[in-house]
Amino acid sequence: MSQTRPKLRLSVLDQSPVIHGHSARDALAATVDLAQMADALGYTRYWCAEHHGLHGVCNPAPEVMLARLGSVTQRIRLGSGGVMLPYYSPFKVAEQFRMLEALFPNRIDLGVGRAPGGDMRTAQAVAMGQYNRGDQFPQQVQDLSFLLRGDVPPDHLAEGVLLQPAIDTRPELWVLGSSNFGGALAARLGLRFAFAHFINAHGGHAVARQYRDDFNAGYHDAPYSAAAVFVICADTEAQAAMLESAVDIRRLQMAYGVNAPIPSLAQAADFTPSERDRLIIERERPRTICGTPAQVAERMLSLRDRFAADELIVLSVTASYQARMRTYELLADAFDLAA
Repeated sequence: MSQTRPKLRLSVLDQSPVIHGHSARDALAATVDLAQMADALGYTRYWCAEHHGLHGVCNPAPEVMLARLGSVTQRIRLGSGGVMLPYYSPFKVAEQFRMLEALFPNRIDLGVGRAPGGDMRTAQAVAMGQYNRGDQFPQQVQDLSFLLRGDVPPDHLAEGVLLQPAIDTRPELWVLGSSNFGGALAARLGLRFAFAHFINAHGGHAVARQYRDDFNAGYHDAPYSAAAVFVICADTEAQAAMLESAVDIRRLQMAYGVNAPIPSLAQAADFTPSERDRLIIERERPRTICGTPAQVAERMLSLRDRFAADELIVLSVTASYQARMRTYELLADAFDLAA
C-alpha cells in the first residue's frame, strides 16, 4: 500500500494561533505538542512565525520558542518562518541563530521576511519609532549572509568583531516572500526561497521558477525552493467544510480590520454571511487547500509541480487544536512521511 502513495517532502509552519475560548498559554502548549508530533511523523522542518499585537496569534519571538522546541524534539529541523528583519540588528539575529545552531547542530533554519507581522502602529512601537518598512531589508539580508559565513568585507562595521558562539556549522538561510522581490533577492544572494502561497495564491509559480533560473551560488551552492500552503485536511468532506467555515470568518475579520482570536466552530455555525461577506470569502478561498486526504494530496502535488518546489511547508489554522493536529496526521499518512 505504502509503495503506491505519492512522495512529497513536507514541513510545518506554525503561527501559534489563539482559538476563541483558549489562552495564549494554550496556544503555545499546542505548538510544543504539534512540534513533537511532527518530529515523530517524519516532517522535514518546523518553522515558527513572528507576529506582534494580534489576538489571533501569539508568538512574537520565534527564536525563544525554537529553543524550547529543540529541547523536546530529536530529528526535525527548526526555524523561523520568519524573523521580521527590519526590526533588528543583523548582528544580533546572527548571534541568536548561531546560538541555536550550537545547541542543535545541523537542525536550524533562519528564515527572514520584511513584513511587519502586525499593523503599522504596532510596528513602530516594536521598533521604537524606527521601523523602516523594509527599505533596508536587502542590505540586512546581505549582512546576515556575511556574518553567518564569516566573510565580512574589510570595510564592514563588524569586520574583526568576534561573532559568538564560535562554531563550525551554520544555519540554513532562507528568504520568505509573497512577490518577486523576495525571489529575486534570494537568487542574487544564493539563498533558499519560500513563497507564501497562503498569502498570495496568484503568480507564485512564476516567481519560484524565475528564482531557479536566476540563482547565483552564494550562501548556498544550489537553488532550493518551497511553497508555503494553507491546508485543512479531515477524514470527511463535511468535516473539512465545517473547519473551513471558521477560517472564512477569520479572513473576513482580517479584511475588515477586526483584531480577534481564531473563531470557534460554534461561532462559525452561528454566522450568516452577507452578500459582501460572500464575495470576500470567494476571493480568499484560493489560498486554502481543503478536503479529504485524497483530495488534498492531489491538489498539493499539482501545486508542487507548478512551483517546481523541493518541498511544501504546510500552515494549518483550524477552530480546534485537535483538528489542526489531525490535518498533519492525515497528510503524513497520505504521503507516507515515516518511510
